[in-house]
Amino acid sequence: MARAVETKSFWATVREALRGTEQELTSIPIERAVLLLAVPMVLEMSMESLFAVVDIFFVSKLGSDAVATVGLTESMLALVYALAMGLSAGATAIVSRRTGERDLEGAATAAGQVIVVSLACAAILGAAGALLSPRLLAAMGAAPGVVAAGSGYTAIMLGGSVTIFLLFVVNAIFRSAGDAAIAMRSLWIANGLNIALAPCFIFGLGPFPRMGVAGAAVATTLSRGAGVGYQLLMLRRGRGRLAMGVRHLRPRPRVILELFRLASTASLQVLIETASWLGLVRILSVYGSAALAGYTIAMRVAIFALLPSWGLANAAATLVGQNLGAGSPERAERSVTKIARYNVVFLGAVGVVFALGPHLLVGLFTGDAAVAAYGADCLRIVALGFVVFGYGMVMVQAFNGAGDTVTPMLVNLGCFWLFKLPVAYALATWLGLGPRGVFVAITAAYAAQSVVSAALFRRGRWQTKRID
Repeated sequence: MARAVETKSFWATVREALRGTEQELTSIPIERAVLLLAVPMVLEMSMESLFAVVDIFFVSKLGSDAVATVGLTESMLALVYALAMGLSAGATAIVSRRTGERDLEGAATAAGQVIVVSLACAAILGAAGALLSPRLLAAMGAAPGVVAAGSGYTAIMLGGSVTIFLLFVVNAIFRSAGDAAIAMRSLWIANGLNIALAPCFIFGLGPFPRMGVAGAAVATTLSRGAGVGYQLLMLRRGRGRLAMGVRHLRPRPRVILELFRLASTASLQVLIETASWLGLVRILSVYGSAALAGYTIAMRVAIFALLPSWGLANAAATLVGQNLGAGSPERAERSVTKIARYNVVFLGAVGVVFALGPHLLVGLFTGDAAVAAYGADCLRIVALGFVVFGYGMVMVQAFNGAGDTVTPMLVNLGCFWLFKLPVAYALATWLGLGPRGVFVAITAAYAAQSVVSAALFRRGRWQTKRID
């Protein structure tokens, strides 16, 4: 009977999480607070991964030049994503802290400043990217045919980067205020439209013009724009905890300076990690295209499992910020510990499945035996590290939620540049392990990140971080 009641309570909480909750997350039981945040956040991050998958699925029908255009443009968008994620981390720290303090006017003001700064960044990067797209593609090493056929795609994607910025930062605002269901719905809207529009614009279905690879950019940008429109409508109408007006968009220098302080180091976190992956590609490149292709496929498969886990990690950031704002650092620490356990269990189970059947998963993406062999080896080794991945990502987001974006930046610098890259090179070259040495270094680096982050988290200095 007790188990039946618990099961009923669990599903009732899940339904409430999907609808949107008005519960005060700093006063209800921690398990319930985690579930109310984590369910929509996990679903939101699952939706985020669909954009790239949908685009590459349809674009691959157009040939190698089109695929190359998408890949090169994604590399150029790394800076946009890094800045957007940095601003999102800043938004999370400030908005969650003000929400925990029950200062919803202050939270709305902070949200307005994040939006203003995001618009400014997007305007600069978007204009430069749209105007310089042919030169940027050429500078990335694109062949003349790729430049000719793909500059339209690149111009639209970079020119429309405002939708990337706002989709990231406004969802961070909603999550930080405890309105994770609204953030989830905005991604559902954007992804649903992208799935419907992408083939129409690419192939010219029905009344739509046939635009080729540029059509993928149009579909993605319009779909993200629709998601942003929904976000802004919810903010304007005050459907969640925050209600924003024009007054909140008036520049507040002190808040903007605090946002820059947090966002700059948070962006460096992302750039340091992203650049380290480019270093791994450089090491792998000497072993041929089969090794590179296998590695690429394996990491795409791994990301499908890791992105939902980021939803749990984002829940940790929100609960840390809100509980610190409410003056409950002990509850913040207990929330992080509990979420880390959940993430370890989830990713541990997925890791076992991936480690036992890597050939089946990689085989879905390639029929080349050599590529499949490298991919299966990479996926197996990386999957064995999923447990530590899950723990480490929660620790990193906990620091960010507390407003301590410097600590994870330094941890990333040490673990990914001073450890991962030298170890990968040494194992692959000096010890003769080849590509397998690179794969082992990935797991070792994330294990080091988890250990170092956990040790620093237990020291508790993050509990005393002030947000002005």
